Amino acid sequence: THFNPIQTQIFHCLYHNDTNALLGAPTGSGKTVAAELALFRMLRTQPGAKAVYVAPMKALVRERMKDWEKRLKTKLGLKLVELTGDIAPDMGAVARADVIITTPEKWDGVSRSWNTRGYVRKVSLLIIDEIHLLGQDRGPVLEVIVSRTNFISSHTEKAVRVVGLSTALANARDLADWLGIKQMGLFNFRPSVRPVPMEVHIQGFAGKHYCPRMASMNKTCFQAIQTHSPTKPVLIFVSSRRQTRITALDLIAHLGGEERSENMDAHGGVGGMGSGFLFTYYAPLQTVQDITALYQNNTCEIYRIHMEELTHVVRDPNLRLTLAFGIGMHHAGLVERDRSLVEKLFSEQKIQTLVATSTLAWGVNLPAHLVIVKGTEYFDGKQGRYEDFPITDVLQMMGRAGRPQYDDKAVAVILVHDVKKAF
Repeated sequence: THFNPIQTQIFHCLYHNDTNALLGAPTGSGKTVAAELALFRMLRTQPGAKAVYVAPMKALVRERMKDWEKRLKTKLGLKLVELTGDIAPDMGAVARADVIITTPEKWDGVSRSWNTRGYVRKVSLLIIDEIHLLGQDRGPVLEVIVSRTNFISSHTEKAVRVVGLSTALANARDLADWLGIKQMGLFNFRPSVRPVPMEVHIQGFAGKHYCPRMASMNKTCFQAIQTHSPTKPVLIFVSSRRQTRITALDLIAHLGGEERSENMDAHGGVGGMGSGFLFTYYAPLQTVQDITALYQNNTCEIYRIHMEELTHVVRDPNLRLTLAFGIGMHHAGLVERDRSLVEKLFSEQKIQTLVATSTLAWGVNLPAHLVIVKGTEYFDGKQGRYEDFPITDVLQMMGRAGRPQYDDKAVAVILVHDVKKAF
């Protein structure tokens, strides 16, 4: 209902001015509001103009689309269009849209022929989310987009406003100079201005080889959950699909090893087990068809569905097994339906623990009370060796800890190779 302190400070610049703006703020501090303020300013001062929202991943584009469909489309009657590698609407729909939500590569391709495409020349607001990715592989595409936007603007003699959103930046001034931001419009908040204060625990693990080192972290994961978040939601980030499976199954094994495991539930679920770690929910639904029907009209309250019956709907056999224990898995290898089911179960707090690959940190807004980053390396196929996650990725994962609505503090536990602990 109210703006938080960060949003309050940026309000005047974004809503009462047309200067370019750069906002660096920690994850979970409501940066989307900045984009919306700039959008409302454009709609108020330049009716008929278009806005382009560029997000680095298809998952982020979809997330933004879902969110804005609820708020901008149904409540304000704006026309939105999603433009990614997966979804290519006809050009008439793009030309009619008020807001185009797209990925950098796609917009780069579309805006190249700006001479012949009238709707590209009508764009008067460009919002770039996660602009700190400039320093990584796809940075050049973002550079081209901004440079081309300025070029088009100089030819059409119509100003295009660029708003960049990012996590806290080390070299904010350089980026601001590049975006042509003078005194006003640069906001860079330290990671400590989070809406929910966070405590971070870093633990080092010995072991030269990757797999045994990961395996040794599972016990610590289990203990961390019991210590910091026995009843609240937990997100565990791992580096690969294989690790999601291994970690989830290991957590179940540790659970079984708990001496209180006699307390098995009559329904074959694992209710009321020692740490309050797992949940079971029951509701008699007649047939699998009922569930599928409920599930397809995506608004269903999944908690009404008996967990065992729910598992009939799940395709992935490993996920079917872990869901019965209140642990979800989330990675790119799952079919879309399984993924959105797991997201829904976790966001409605039907399952307490979610083991996910790092893409979830960017793509889907599912905050938790406790975040565990299990290992800070991933296997780089091009290099053929294990590489460290960029620091922005680790910060992004940590940023998922803390739910402004429910928590007064958040916990992040980072498990690393002991050699890198000091870093």
